[in-house]
Amino acid sequence: MRFMVIVKTNETTDAQTPSAELLAEMGKFNEELVKAGVLLAGEGLAPSSEGARVVFSGTAEAPKVVDGPFTESKELVGGFWILECRDRDECVEWIKRMPNPEGQPGEVEIRRVAEASDFENMTPEVEALEGRLRAQAAGEA
Repeated sequence: MRFMVIVKTNETTDAQTPSAELLAEMGKFNEELVKAGVLLAGEGLAPSSEGARVVFSGTAEAPKVVDGPFTESKELVGGFWILECRDRDECVEWIKRMPNPEGQPGEVEIRRVAEASDFENMTPEVEALEGRLRAQAAGEA
């Protein structure tokens, strides 16, 4: 099973550059994840001041673009991992070991990545297309 691990940030930490200590600790943690064979991807994100949101109104109007920073947001994403674990419990155990050298309060969300079989309306044709696109994106085709 694949899991997306979403590392949350807030208005204060969104604008801060990670300390050298945090970067070193995260590097060690990422190395553990790689050695265990569970890390598929992982990155930190630039501050929301460099981002944009595309807002769909649900009507025929064109989507609206809102430039960052998103100072009023309570749930900013600061980074992510994609981990492959046998189940959610294993993923939780890994994330409980995530470094926090500065002792900051925070929250990390863990969500299972949906597979084609999770969608009851998935047709064999769309499932095959998704498989081809995934392989092509990975450089396999």
